[in-house]
Amino acid sequence: MKRINEYKKLFNVEQEMTLKSLKTTYRSLVKEWHPDKFQAGDDKAVEAELMSRKVIDGYHFLVSMAPETIEANKEEYATTISSPIVDWQHKGLLLEVTFLDGNTYEYFGVNKGLYIKFSQSDKQNRFGKRSIFNSFPYRKIKKKDVVA
Repeated sequence: MKRINEYKKLFNVEQEMTLKSLKTTYRSLVKEWHPDKFQAGDDKAVEAELMSRKVIDGYHFLVSMAPETIEANKEEYATTISSPIVDWQHKGLLLEVTFLDGNTYEYFGVNKGLYIKFSQSDKQNRFGKRSIFNSFPYRKIKKKDVVA
């Protein structure tokens, strides 16, 4: 959740974020912090390099969580969460779940108590569908081949 709030603050996103507004803000931030605007070796050049990386990372992160992106991928997501769970990890309030079809999703705000119930459940997929998968902000982070 901290990362979400940090990027939303960087992009001046209050509640409703649209891809169009993200793109507009992204372009203005890239223009403002582009490293080529500063001379090499200058302190501002180093800061601009760090900020431009942060802006690019933030943009990709927020786009992956934008309502339009989630809506466009709703059918694929429904298929994915119906496939068996292969692996999961929990750190802080972040739950990372890898499914048999190779998709991995991050779920933000999942507390330790809920994670313990999830990991101890004899039917993780069913518990996840009821309590996590459609209740917490999420984003797809990778797709890879999973060997069963």
